[in-house]
Amino acid sequence: MTEQQFIPQVYSKDITEGTVSWESPSNIALIKYWGKKKDQIPENPSISFTLNACKTTTVLSYTKKETTSDFDFKVYLDGEHKPDFQPKIKTFFERVLVYLPFLKDYTFKIETSNTFPHSSGIASSASGMSALALCLMSLEQQLQPDMTATFFNQKASFLSRLGSGSACRSIEGDLIVWGENETVEGSSDLFGVKYPYAVHENFKNYQDTILLVDKGEKQVSSTVGHNLMHGHPFATQRFAQAHDNLASLKPILESGHLDAFIALIESEALTLHAMMMTSMPYFILMKPNTLEVINKIWAFRKETGLHIGFTLDAGANVHVLYPKSQAEVILKFIKTELASHCQNGQFICDEIGFGAKQINMSH
Repeated sequence: MTEQQFIPQVYSKDITEGTVSWESPSNIALIKYWGKKKDQIPENPSISFTLNACKTTTVLSYTKKETTSDFDFKVYLDGEHKPDFQPKIKTFFERVLVYLPFLKDYTFKIETSNTFPHSSGIASSASGMSALALCLMSLEQQLQPDMTATFFNQKASFLSRLGSGSACRSIEGDLIVWGENETVEGSSDLFGVKYPYAVHENFKNYQDTILLVDKGEKQVSSTVGHNLMHGHPFATQRFAQAHDNLASLKPILESGHLDAFIALIESEALTLHAMMMTSMPYFILMKPNTLEVINKIWAFRKETGLHIGFTLDAGANVHVLYPKSQAEVILKFIKTELASHCQNGQFICDEIGFGAKQINMSH
């Protein structure tokens, strides 16, 4: 596959106005993407669980313009006009214009809302950018009706990636791989693909309770964070490790070996933070409460033998992962022991989901 495949030929239809709407979920990486090359190409492969409850709903309204001078759009979050979102969307439009040549032909109204609090430390760029990319793809599909469903998903993932790297893993579910590697046939740096191999029942309906340890704005933007991997003393080893971990994960997912799964995902989470602690400049993104939570999870796991594990994003919040079969006891532990370490006691219960859904379509 090359980028060229996503540059459309002349469109067969003409659409003057309409509205499309998609909801797209967030995702949580089990093997972490950290470090990128030019054009949002990842330095190493990643694999993520697609989430279900944490999602963005985007409504895109479009009207054909008389003249095609420049981009013309307004962004609204929860009904409120957000001029500060404009630059990021404009950058995205500039990056994808060659693949969506109709972008300057329309006036767009982008209305978006999240099921989770904005700046709660849950990556809204993954769900937000993928929802927008899907809406734009729905418009392109009307201009080019013979598009296949497979191509639609691939191109939506490809476009999402140009908005936010991890967004390319939000189009489908339940396990998505992004980044070319030898373990997963058909894997690509250009878009996310569904994990194609056997997955044990233990990982079906897997639960993710997100502990909102720190709801502040991100200390380090993702772009800055990824750039710290250029010239990082351990970068080469880290990228190789991600490939090795993906290879190790395949038999774990097939066998349902929960102890091995937990050991691998926790090591990945801590490695991600180790890379930031050892970059220049260096950052510690965990908070004291993050460490309290991790230590309590370890003690509880040792004491009960239950399969509770954690992963982290590039921030202080903790994703507590566990099989549905043990949810009752583990949730009780979360409420009684871990919630007190969250800001205002807040946590979000989520589980594995199966990707984005189109909501409605009107012409």
